[in-house]
Amino acid sequence: MAMSEARLMLFDTASMYFRAFHALPTSMRAVDGRPVNAVRGLLDFIARFVGQYSPTHVACCWDESWRPAWRVELLPSYKAHRVAHDDVETVPEELDAQVPLIREVLAALGLPVVGAPDCEADDIIGTLAARATMPCDVVTGDRDLFQVVDDSRAVRVLYLGRGVANHDRVDAAWVLAKYGVESSAYVDFAVLRGDPSDGLPGVPGIGDKTAASLVRAHGDLDGIVTAAQQGRLAPRAAASLASSIDYLAAAREVVAVATDVSLPPVSLELPHSPVDPDAFSRLRTELALGGSADRILAALHP
Repeated sequence: MAMSEARLMLFDTASMYFRAFHALPTSMRAVDGRPVNAVRGLLDFIARFVGQYSPTHVACCWDESWRPAWRVELLPSYKAHRVAHDDVETVPEELDAQVPLIREVLAALGLPVVGAPDCEADDIIGTLAARATMPCDVVTGDRDLFQVVDDSRAVRVLYLGRGVANHDRVDAAWVLAKYGVESSAYVDFAVLRGDPSDGLPGVPGIGDKTAASLVRAHGDLDGIVTAAQQGRLAPRAAASLASSIDYLAAAREVVAVATDVSLPPVSLELPHSPVDPDAFSRLRTELALGGSADRILAALHP
């Protein structure tokens, strides 16, 4: 890809550093003994994607709130199983301690971190993708972001479900082949099917295949509910939908990513060297970043 071709890359940062933490041993330590496996792994992941796809603009999208109050108000079960206490997410201590270090390293490099109050990274990604005036790649392990795929605007997802090295390039054809629905209908499909990992119960008795067939036949949740009320669905499916009507009303808004978040002005241009070289040099030594530092610097300065 020519460097002159403008391309935006949006990183689902928490999705990536969680994956890095679990992929690499916690024996990777800073000089003072703190674990740095998530820091190093995230840098390696960013370096890999920047090096492979040559974006001109990037954003490290951030969860300012991992469980926004407005989503919980709509659906109290949303991510409820991940709550440790006082609405704090259950995160391994050795990972939690690395998050401030990740912020420091990203700041020293000049990789823009973008977040907003009471918003998840998904909402930042949805907003930046909607505003993009250039082809856009979303790097994530979260299937919910398949909803932003839009071939007409060259928005695709680089999906980490099979690992970073074996990531999938998700476009509309990929979503259709995998799930039997258009990417624009993915939210309705996901609501019907449910997702235990996010505390979404789904509609009883409706799995992937039934959800996809209902969406294809009736267009969206409103069309499906109308068909059920008019007796055009099998009795069992109609009864399940009737019992889930409150869930359906709330869940679509919960699953749909925001596309209109008010964001602070920030340049998303990819830096070609650290904006604070002294700070990065210090962090490189203190955190024993080693080859990870070399790889991110090489990716920024091709």
